[in-house]
This record gives sequence, structure tokens and C-alpha cells, in this order.
Amino acid sequence: MELAVYNSKGEDTGKKIALSDAIFGIEPNEHAIYLDVKQYLANQRQGTHKAKERGEIAHSTRKIKKQKGTGGARAGSIKSPVFVGGGRVFGPRPRDYSFKLNKKVKQLARRSALAAKAQANSVSVLEDFTLEAPRTKSYIDFLKALQVGMSTKTLLILPDVDQNIVLSSRNLQKASVVTADQVNTYQLMHADRLLISEGALSKLESLLAE
Repeated sequence: MELAVYNSKGEDTGKKIALSDAIFGIEPNEHAIYLDVKQYLANQRQGTHKAKERGEIAHSTRKIKKQKGTGGARAGSIKSPVFVGGGRVFGPRPRDYSFKLNKKVKQLARRSALAAKAQANSVSVLEDFTLEAPRTKSYIDFLKALQVGMSTKTLLILPDVDQNIVLSSRNLQKASVVTADQVNTYQLMHADRLLISEGALSKLESLLAE
């Protein structure tokens, strides 16, 4: 697959770049994508949830009414889950939601995500560029030049951290910037449009090579 290379002003430079078939030309493995996204979201969970059970409730332990003669069910403790303010049965406890995923599965997931975006014509390749100063308006103008609407979720992939670009995009809710060695499957699938610089593309191809 060949794509035209654009500059930061949205102009076609006349250059063409061939995308690696080993990455962008494979049949996307949906299950690998699912597992990698599941692991990413699981790792975001703090797992600090906690509810008190009946043994942890601070209430009197006296028997609340006599055993017989009331016409109702017997009851021995106000801490019982059947009463308001009582303990919770099988309530949530602090836990770690993270789980292990093999490196090769994660590699396959990222390749599959990139292939899925390429096959959906959602990938654009750009010349390496930078911004003179960190200004949100500069990044908005950059997106407009590429004919990307502000309602479109974009992911710009750079070869290395560029503080001017990162700071310029930070206030835009649907614009994300990441380096090639930090991009993950969730970010790739979450974006509507991938903007990949030439330097980042070569870095991705070397990182994701089998």
C-alpha cells in the first residue's frame, strides 16, 4: 500500500511512501486487539473499592427484639444485611485488575490495529515537522490544513517527544499526541484518524517487525 506524503500545511509533497505489508497489510486479529485493549483498561483501574461487611459495621451487638412472640422473623443483629445500615453481602474488596499478556500478542494487536486503520483509509503520512511555539491555535490550524474537523478524534504519532506540539494539542479534547515507542492498541483503535510522521513510521516498522 502506498500513501501520499503531506506537509504540515496540508499540501501534497509529491512523495509517495510504501507501508510495510508485514504491519499494514496483514489480516487484523480482532481477538488480539480485544485482549490488549482489555489489559490496557484493566491497568487503569485503581482497584481501591471497598464496602463494609457485617463484621466491620459499628453497631450495637445486642439482640434487637425477643426471639418469639412478635409475629415477625427472628432477628439477632442490627448489623445484618437485611437491615438499613447493615453490612453488605459479598461486597467489593480492594484488588489488582492487571493481568499478563504475552509480548507477541501485544505486538500482533498493535500491528492489527494499524492494519485495520490503513484498510479503513484512516491513516495519513506527514513530513517531520515542528511548531515554532506552543500555541493551541497553531495546532488547530494544522488540523484544518489537513481537512480534519475538530469533532474528529486524531492521534499524531511522532518519532520523539516535541514539547511544542505536545503543549499545543493538550487543550484539545479530541487531539492526542504520542511517540512511536509509546503508542498502544487502545490509542490506535480509539482514534478516528491516525497522523503518522515519516520518522515515526520508520520507527514503528522497526519496533513492530517480527
